[in-house]
Amino acid sequence: MAKADQERRRARLSEILSLIAERPQFRRREIQFLCREATPGFVTQILKQLATEGILRAGAAGATDDDEHFLWTEEPQKFLRDDWIERQISGTQVTQIPSDERPRERLLELGARHLKNNELLAILIRSGVKGESAVQAGQKLSNQFSAQLDRLVDCSPQELKKISKAVSITAYCQIMAGIELGRRVESLIKEQRPKEKINSTRAAIDYCTRHFSRLAHDGRQEEFHIVTLDTKLQPIQSHQITIGTLDASLVHPREVFRAAIRDAASSILLVHNHPSGDPTPSRQDHEVTERLKRAGELVGIQVIDHIVVARDSAVSLAESS
Repeated sequence: MAKADQERRRARLSEILSLIAERPQFRRREIQFLCREATPGFVTQILKQLATEGILRAGAAGATDDDEHFLWTEEPQKFLRDDWIERQISGTQVTQIPSDERPRERLLELGARHLKNNELLAILIRSGVKGESAVQAGQKLSNQFSAQLDRLVDCSPQELKKISKAVSITAYCQIMAGIELGRRVESLIKEQRPKEKINSTRAAIDYCTRHFSRLAHDGRQEEFHIVTLDTKLQPIQSHQITIGTLDASLVHPREVFRAAIRDAASSILLVHNHPSGDPTPSRQDHEVTERLKRAGELVGIQVIDHIVVARDSAVSLAESS
C-alpha cells in the first residue's frame, strides 16, 4: 500500500474510532452521518470487524429499519486505538509484527508467565489462515473467555471455530493438550507442596497474591471469589461468586455460603480484584465484608479476612479497618 493510501486509511480509521470512543453505545447510521473522511460502507465494514474481534458487541436492529446499534465490551479507554490502527495499516501476520512484539519471541525473552492470555493462545494456535493470523485468533478467544478462561476446556472444535476460523483441528488439539498438561503439572505441584495454612493476615495476602495472580494482572472487571477453609485453616477450594463492580446489594450471602456449606468449610476468605491497579479498599468493599461477616455468624462459618488484589500489591481489609 502506497504511503499516501496508508495515510488516508489511517485518517478514516482514526475518525471512526474517535467518534465511537466518545459513546458507550451508538447506532451505525449515527457514526456514518458524523464521518467526513470515511464512507458509509467503510464505517459498516470497520464496525463489523470490531464486533467480530470482540471489541464491540452488536445489538438488535431497530424496530423499523436495519440501523444496528453497538456497545463496547469493555471501557473504551482501555482499547489500544493506535495499536489497532497500525495493525490494520501494516498487517497482523506474525512476520509483519516487530520481532520484540511476537508472542514466541516474547516468551523466549521474558518467560511464559509474563505473556498475556491472548499471546499464549496465539502460540498454541500456531498458524493463521487467509485473512486472520494466529495473533488475531488468540485475541478473539481471549476476549470471548476473558472472565472465565476455564470454560475453554468444555468447548468443542466447532464452538471454537465459530469464534475464530483460524482454530483448526490441529490448533484445537494443541489448546486442549496445553490446558490438560497445565492441569497435571499444577496437580503435581500441589501434591508436593506442604499444606499451607491461612492463619494470619500475611499468610492470607501471600496466598491470594500467588493463587489469584491472573485476576490481579489480567482481570478487566472486578471479580469476587471466596476461598473455603477447613478447621485447620487449610484451603479446600476457591469459587467465583460474581463478576462486576462490587456492591453489597449484588453479593448475596446465599451464593457465598452455599459454596462454603457444600465444601463443609469451617471458615472462608473473601477475595476480589481492583483492575485500576490501586488495591485501596472502597466503602463498598467494607460494606460487603461486614454484611458477609454477620451472615457467617448466623450459619456458623467465619469470614477470616477480605483481600483486595491488584497488579503490584494486595491489601487486607482486616488490617485497613
